[in-house]
Amino acid sequence: MTNQKLNILVTGSRGQLGSEIEGLSSSYPYRFFFTDRETLDITCPAAIEAFVESKSINAIINCAAYTAVDKAESEPEKAENINHRAVKNLARIAKEKKISLVHISTDYVFDGRHYKPYTETDETSAQGVYGRTKREGEKALQQINPNHSIIIRTSWVYSSFGANFVKTMLRLGKEKESLGVIFDQIGTPTYARDLAKTILDIVPRLQNDTVEIYNYSNEGVLSWYDFAKEIMRMAKLECAINPIETHQYPTPAKRPHYSLLNKTKIKSTFNLEIPYWKDSLDACLIQLGERN
Repeated sequence: MTNQKLNILVTGSRGQLGSEIEGLSSSYPYRFFFTDRETLDITCPAAIEAFVESKSINAIINCAAYTAVDKAESEPEKAENINHRAVKNLARIAKEKKISLVHISTDYVFDGRHYKPYTETDETSAQGVYGRTKREGEKALQQINPNHSIIIRTSWVYSSFGANFVKTMLRLGKEKESLGVIFDQIGTPTYARDLAKTILDIVPRLQNDTVEIYNYSNEGVLSWYDFAKEIMRMAKLECAINPIETHQYPTPAKRPHYSLLNKTKIKSTFNLEIPYWKDSLDACLIQLGERN
């Protein structure tokens, strides 16, 4: 792929990751085609095929996903369509047209009962509809097995775009004197811009014959409580953050209590340096105009 001009289809371009890829796109010598559900229906194989052929697409970055974790419990068919069936469509066309496919997955494929950072080969056991449908999408891609294609599992994604934990904390931190935030769920945030840059850097270097899975998040270990405390500190907000347990904040979908991802494989394969979570949070807050 290194000697080939890349024409990249980015699905889900209005989401956090897709928006960050678009923000970085002018720095890369690729030709990008950014699509969302209005401009390309990835649940329709004929629509994908026509788009790929008309634009001479030779790489796909699939950022499209049904990510409403709690809503997925009552809308399993919608989650299945986007997180599984659409991935199968993309994989089949990638295989047929010899197109590389980068598919984004999630830490929710794990049940969170581990005691050490999850590796790519650890057994999956999703607890809810969202995680289960994302795992089915992974399996479909692995079974179809287009060349030069990978799955990237990530966690706790945030960005200056879209709705996310960081922006919610900033809003509530300005409105309230105190907040209760869960302290017994452990993982690492991922600044979508860091992940976007990594994807764009490695796309032309994909040479694998079988679909590989890679983990990616920022470096470090923390709880949502720690994350919220640091957001308030950096943004100089007076809102007090109080630790609460998961059972005190019931949700329709279960979250993994522990979803730390081991990133050794992606770092060694592509010689990556991954930013520390506090440095990335700082960069995002600067982007949002929340740092003085």
